[in-house]
Amino acid sequence: MLVVTSPAKKLDWSDRDVEMTYPALQDDAIALAEVARTLSVGDLMKLMHISEDLAKLNHERFRSFQADPSDSDLRPAALAFAGDTYQGLEATSLDADELAWAQDHFRILSGLYGLLRPLDAMQPYRLEMGSRLATAKGKTLYAYWGRKIADALNAQADVVGSDVLVNCASQEYFGAVDLDVLKPRVVTPVFLEDKPGGPKVVSFYAKKARGAMTRFIIQNRLTDAAAITGFDSGGYAYQPEMSEPDAPVFLRRA
Repeated sequence: MLVVTSPAKKLDWSDRDVEMTYPALQDDAIALAEVARTLSVGDLMKLMHISEDLAKLNHERFRSFQADPSDSDLRPAALAFAGDTYQGLEATSLDADELAWAQDHFRILSGLYGLLRPLDAMQPYRLEMGSRLATAKGKTLYAYWGRKIADALNAQADVVGSDVLVNCASQEYFGAVDLDVLKPRVVTPVFLEDKPGGPKVVSFYAKKARGAMTRFIIQNRLTDAAAITGFDSGGYAYQPEMSEPDAPVFLRRA
């Protein structure tokens, strides 16, 4: 089984004493960073709909992006992202064996890097997949990545012998996976909160639950899609009557 998540805007750049690997699509990331380096602070404000202060920070990040950085400028991806999904994942508390399994079965979709393993070395950045950053390949990052992300997932699915991919990413990021190219069956868990007006998706809780589901898959070394229905972290419970074969529903009651 493979599982994918989105990255996070928030980063934790604490020192990490782990051996890092290098992204498979590193050359593509370097080329994309070269394009982003040409953008002004104002351009970045418009591109990502961010404040001037955030645009200045990311302008400096792209100017500082290096093709061959030192280890001191790098962090392992799953330990560097610190948003809601990664609060659920709690990657820093995974042991060495769990991280080793995750290296083969867990991938992070990235606007800049395309696809990251949990221990892949990344430089600090912010570049949402939905950004309309024009390159020679087209007007968006979806055009830039084309079929490369799906091809990379297919190759890894062959390595681990998986015919299922559990999608714990957002629509924005999973949209970068060319489904016409992707071979594994896609299973997308749905996380709902029990509300007075009826069950509904609450973004903050859903993001955290996606991370917790990823952790559940990693810690239990899951290979069968049906096994994810045993997920009960944070008070969620599988709802068979609300589910579809490729969209299992998990509800948390008030």
